[in-house]
Amino acid sequence: MAKKILLVEDEEIIISLLQRKLTQEGYEVLLARDGEEGLKAMREVKPNLVLLDIIMPKMGGFEVMEEMIKDKELKEIPVIIISNSGQPVELDQAQKLGAKDWLIKTEFDPQEVVNKVVKQIGR
Repeated sequence: MAKKILLVEDEEIIISLLQRKLTQEGYEVLLARDGEEGLKAMREVKPNLVLLDIIMPKMGGFEVMEEMIKDKELKEIPVIIISNSGQPVELDQAQKLGAKDWLIKTEFDPQEVVNKVVKQIGR
């Protein structure tokens, strides 16, 4: 059975790139386009991993992580942050909230994403 990855992201180009690459690698990729939708999907689907954008409409990535921490089922799900800037203060905040790893939009390549996912949840 394929491991489920929830991609919480609002940029179409990133969505199509990651969805295609992760699906090719044998993962089931589910989408949410804002933080609220992402939390709802997490509760319904219980993904093995969440790829979470920081800056999104309705509810940002940090708010999502704050909600996850409060929920004993959701706080166990590993999160890899997708950041626009990779500012140290942003990455520090993400780590404090429990993020396992991060990707910076301007410089990641799809194989790096796969490597980080495999490191967290295997194949």
